[in-house]
Order: sequence, then C-alpha cells, then structure tokens
Amino acid sequence: MSPFKTAACKTPSGEIAYAKEGWIARITLQRPQSYNAYSTVSLQELAAAFQDASWDDQVAVVVFTGAGERAFCTGGDVKEYQESYTQRPRDYWKYMCCFKQYLESIINCGKPVVARINGMAVGGGNESQLACDLAIMGEHAFLGQVGTNVGSVACGGSTQWLPLHVGDRRARGVLLLNQRYPAFTSLAMGLVNAVVPTVKGPDGSFITRFAEGRKYLADWNTDPWDSPFERRATAGEIKKALDRKEGYSIDLSALDEAVADVSEQLVHKFAECTRYTKAQVNFWKELSWHATAGHARDWLAIHYTSLEPYEGMTAFVEKRKADYLGMRRRAASGGSSEFLWGPYSKACPACGAKGIPAMFEFCGQCGASLISCGA
Repeated sequence: MSPFKTAACKTPSGEIAYAKEGWIARITLQRPQSYNAYSTVSLQELAAAFQDASWDDQVAVVVFTGAGERAFCTGGDVKEYQESYTQRPRDYWKYMCCFKQYLESIINCGKPVVARINGMAVGGGNESQLACDLAIMGEHAFLGQVGTNVGSVACGGSTQWLPLHVGDRRARGVLLLNQRYPAFTSLAMGLVNAVVPTVKGPDGSFITRFAEGRKYLADWNTDPWDSPFERRATAGEIKKALDRKEGYSIDLSALDEAVADVSEQLVHKFAECTRYTKAQVNFWKELSWHATAGHARDWLAIHYTSLEPYEGMTAFVEKRKADYLGMRRRAASGGSSEFLWGPYSKACPACGAKGIPAMFEFCGQCGASLISCGA
C-alpha cells in the first residue's frame, strides 16, 4: 500500500468545506459572513486540503470556490489584521508564512486547479485565483486589488503575477489605482479564461445571451467574434440581481455547468503529462514568486509597526475614509508619518521615563507635563 494514500482532510473550524467525488476535489471557503475573507485558521486548512488533493490518485482536478454568490474571496480578514497584527506586527510574519504555504499549495498541487469565481475576488482573493491554473467567472463578479487603499502591498502574488497575465502597464494600473474590473473586462485582459451568464431577469431567464448559441465566452473559443453578445446584462441589472430586487436574481447553474465541462476535459488527459505541463508553465510564476515572497513577508511584518496599516485598516473597520492626505501633510511638514504619535524621542524630566512619543504632552508614567518641563 502506498504511504501517500490519503483520507478526507479534516476541517475542524468549519471555515472551509472539502469533498471528493468522481475524480474531482472541491474546496470551498465558507466564510460568507465576511465575504469569504480567509482567517489564519482558514489558510492552514486550505493548505492541508490542497496537499491532500495533490497526493490523492483518485483526484484528477481541484475546483476552488467560495460559499454563496457575492464573494469568491476578499483576501485576508481586515478585522483580524486590525485587531491582531497591527498590535503584534511580529505575528504578521507568522501569518505570512501561512499565506505563503497556502498559495504554494495551489501552485505546487499536482492536479490542475480551477477557480470557480462565484463573486468578487479582491485583494488576496484575486491573488488566490491567479495562483490557480484556470479560472471561470460569473458575469456578476469583479476582480481588483486594494493594498494601497488599506495600508498594505499586494505582494502576495499580484505584484509578481499580474505582469505575466496582463502586461506591465496594465498590472501597474490594477495595483496602483485599485479599481474594479468587471467579468468581461477581466476576460479581455487575460485575468480569467471564461465568463458565464449568472444574472436572471424577472422572467426567470438569463439576461446575457451569446451569438451562435454559445453558453459562455471563453479564451479557448478559437473562432473570432466581432459581436459576441445578443444581449448583455447591465451594471444596474447586476446590482438588482445581487440585491434580489424587482424579480432579478443570481443563478450559478451555468457557472457550475462550465466548471463541470472544463473539469471533465481535464479528467480525460494523461495525469503525469498534465502534472509536468503545469510544472513547466509554472516556471515564470515560481521564479518571480520565490525571488520576492520572502522579502515581502519580512517587509510587511516590519511595515505593520507603522501608521499606514494602522490608519488604513482602522478606517476600514470603522467604515470611514482613510486620512491619506493628512499623512502626506505630516510628512511634507517635516513631521513623522511613520508613527501614530510621532517618534519615541521624548524623555520625562520628572520621572526619567524615556521613549515617549514626540506628540505626547504628558508623561504616560507619572503624568507630568512634558511641555512645562521643557521636554
């Protein structure tokens, strides 16, 4: 008996679901209450599930998705970041170890991984789908990065892999501007392989219809299309469907059909040739990743001691706009934009306490006025 015979991977947290049937393993991130943002525990269980699927000879394809219809994955749980990692930045290095292991479990999986993008894929969610081999997207979903909006850097896959997918200039636009990229735009840019209709109107039928009877728009359709759409769901109709208003709804049945179709095609290929093809195609992805991921892990851990992530993530949790210009003004006026209350430069003449933030007017240890004392 092979020592690598696997059993069902345990997911005690309930944050992911893992099932295997008919040569297909299905891994689902189950945190819809947080738009399928992953926690530290989620990352550990996801990595274990991908490794299990990689070693199981009864698995030919892995389908990765999120629960519900609003989100595939929205990256890390910002509340966890704000509550834990801005308080103990050293622990962010440990968190990044888990994240690195998770992404590498997708890249190194010996089976093709298909991202079933059932909703928005933002931040680390977009990086997650970039780590997969193929991606099929519902038309109501969108992709995007948010790093420079929330005090972080999208160097957990996006700074490395976006240039490979969309080219340098477009990658810079995605990373620096943090805009949303709708499904058909994402397909045209090369971010996903196929987009399927998911928006139904009041009559219960899909609004988007393709020319020539196509069921979905895909990059493997080799015949040129000048006008692929007979009818296309508008942004307003997509919003109504997501909000379930006026009889509009989201239906993922066509998405599941497309994923099943692609999975079936992958099942009927030689296993070892498929695995080695993936290994060869991974060359540039792994080269850029391994040259930068360790550095990114350490830089982010250090950066979590500074004001940018504190302000960005606190603003996110408090549902307000971050004070971007206020921090720029502090730096431009010669002040400190790195520390919340300034550098630790003051000392109390009264009690001798040292390392008091420069903006403090009173000593935190004895209460003496630092202004009257001349500190």
